Amino acid sequence: MVSPVPSPATPAAVPAAGLVRQARRQLARDLALSLPDLAARMDAFLGHLADQVATQREMQAHRAALERWRAHQADWIEGCRSALEAALEASALPAASMRASAALPDAFELLSDDAVENQIQAARLALAADELAGSSFEALRLRSQWLQHQELAADDLLRPETFCELLVEQWRLSGLPRSDLQGVTAPLQSALGELLQAAYESLHALYDHEGVPQPRELAVLRRNTDTPQPSQPMPLVPAKAPASHPLLRARHRAQEVVQQLRHLLAPGARAASAPGSPVPGAAAPAPVPGAPTPADPGLLQALAREAPAEASWHADLSAGTGGAAGVELGQLARALRQRSSSWKQQATAPSDRAAIEIVALMFQSILAQDRIPPSVRVWFARLQLPVLRVALAEPEFFSNLQHPARLLIDRMGACVLGFDAATMGGSELEAEIARIVQTIEQFPETGQRVFQLAHEEFEKFLAGYLTQEQSKARIISVVQQMEEKETLTIQYTIELRRLLKDMPVRAELRNFLFRDWAEVLALSAVRVGAAHAQTQAFKQAASDLVWAGSAKPTREQRAQLIRSLPQLLQCLRDGLTLVGMPAGTQTEQLKRLTDTLAEAFVAKTAAIAPEELEALARRLSHLEDFMAADGLPEGTPLSAHNIEILLGVEIAGLQVLGNSAQPVDPALLEWARTLQPGSWFTLDHNGASLQVQYAWHSTQRQLHLFATLDGQSYLMPLQRLASYLQSGLLVWHDAEGVTLRATRDALEKIEANPERLQS
Repeated sequence: MVSPVPSPATPAAVPAAGLVRQARRQLARDLALSLPDLAARMDAFLGHLADQVATQREMQAHRAALERWRAHQADWIEGCRSALEAALEASALPAASMRASAALPDAFELLSDDAVENQIQAARLALAADELAGSSFEALRLRSQWLQHQELAADDLLRPETFCELLVEQWRLSGLPRSDLQGVTAPLQSALGELLQAAYESLHALYDHEGVPQPRELAVLRRNTDTPQPSQPMPLVPAKAPASHPLLRARHRAQEVVQQLRHLLAPGARAASAPGSPVPGAAAPAPVPGAPTPADPGLLQALAREAPAEASWHADLSAGTGGAAGVELGQLARALRQRSSSWKQQATAPSDRAAIEIVALMFQSILAQDRIPPSVRVWFARLQLPVLRVALAEPEFFSNLQHPARLLIDRMGACVLGFDAATMGGSELEAEIARIVQTIEQFPETGQRVFQLAHEEFEKFLAGYLTQEQSKARIISVVQQMEEKETLTIQYTIELRRLLKDMPVRAELRNFLFRDWAEVLALSAVRVGAAHAQTQAFKQAASDLVWAGSAKPTREQRAQLIRSLPQLLQCLRDGLTLVGMPAGTQTEQLKRLTDTLAEAFVAKTAAIAPEELEALARRLSHLEDFMAADGLPEGTPLSAHNIEILLGVEIAGLQVLGNSAQPVDPALLEWARTLQPGSWFTLDHNGASLQVQYAWHSTQRQLHLFATLDGQSYLMPLQRLASYLQSGLLVWHDAEGVTLRATRDALEKIEANPERLQS
């Protein structure tokens, strides 16, 4: 017998739906009233751009954009108001009428290029605006869903993306070009975030006044009547939590899923957060008491005995269809469903039957995930029995999102999301996934350790696979050299400052050594080695330059300087040529140095003692022995010019993206450091939407490489990567992970049909 949780009471459908309609009306009114202020902020931004000093072309473009905006501003505001009223009226239509209108031929206009561009721009605005608005919408969604007994529609006015799409559409209809909208995206995102935050808080006040329960009090999943209610409500991330973190909503969903699993599988367990968290850097709470116990040993032994036959059955199925790619997924899903039913019949405990059902539904969901190539889904299906065995033996599988079995499937799934059936078939990646699955099948005692070893092997494979192409390997080699060069430059500068701290060296010579010559030493050390004759000659030149810039009180010292100066200047020119300094700039630099040396030649100041110069020369010749092993600091200079200096030529297909001026939230920098190679992203670069795979990061994780299937590569430093993530220009395809998404789908099916747990 299944019944709703007695507290809070479920609202009557009609009055509750009326309250949601009232919330929509209030939101539409608030948004309409805010449009003039929104327009004023964009006007101020465009006016500021028009007043800035830039190239003639840029100044003309900014002034033209301002003029167009002021000419069409009123039309845009009025169009947005009318569209809000139309959206509000449409939301009040009966569901049948809405479905009928959606089926009209005009609906095909949604697939036009212009509409798709509008949706992309609106989604970008909504993503950033929703992050700025914090978790207010997520809480509002849960309360509204509880009121109307169903999820918000995709085009519900309460959703931020609906309002953003409306703004974008009216921008086009008012006669303004999309390029102008792209120019005001930043201030518009900020303004929308503040606007939506205030509007959602007002709606929460409305719900509070009407007695709608808080999200933490709502029962997300119906439970069996014999399941004790949790003694504490599920903790939610506070509304004022840092909204800039792009995985905030994914974390909320993950915590919600884990809570549902705890209540479903562990009667008597207290509600608590999951020990694993999909958000890197998030604290992991301790496991709660009352966790589910391992399954009946007899059931585990029975499943272990079936493992060889199950592996053989899968192999025969693939062989009969010409390989994994030829397996009919629907037939496979039905067969796995039948096998799950037979396994449930062998279980005697309700919790064991529930675990079997959840794992079965999870793998049904994985088989149905269209973004994963079919041949890989077939290999994933073969993991159902091994995963079921480990889930029954180690119930923490359900509550720990960092369980090795989950991590392995999530990593393999994330690495194949950018491929289709044609590009995946017969690939080295598919072969490795097949090998990993077959290895797991062969272990008689499937456990956490088996999946851990498999996960480690897969990570080792990825390290070579993602960088094996000749073009990528060449890029990575050069970038590694560049990172080493930049690190050495900074360290050489620090050591030179330390060595010259108490020496009477002129400021001009100090600046040259710290700013230019440290880079010469670093690049030479990277190219030919620190002990090479060329690098040693450059180090000696630094010592000679310090001596040449000191006072020369004796005739012998002046004569020695005159004899050695041409050779010293030639060595300096060779070094500046090595780092790519133009000939004209070299001449100016060397002239400044010779002028400084000429002044020192006739100066009456104290000379540097010979023993100090000898000590300086010895220290410089073995400078690497005294340097700290610190990594590359943040803010590493990155440019195509630096790459070309190291390589000598330009790399075809490589685009180097330097640091931007946009400030980045520290949480985003920390998240960017934790990204794992192999994951797929959508990169919005210069107006083009690209599917890219995260291929490599440098040792210090300051440089990051993304690649497309057609051979294009994008190299960016950590700050630029974090700013792309923050602005929504780089969107992760799989922020949740395959197993978490499959678990949520399974729980939704159980919520719709809870009796299946007992069947």
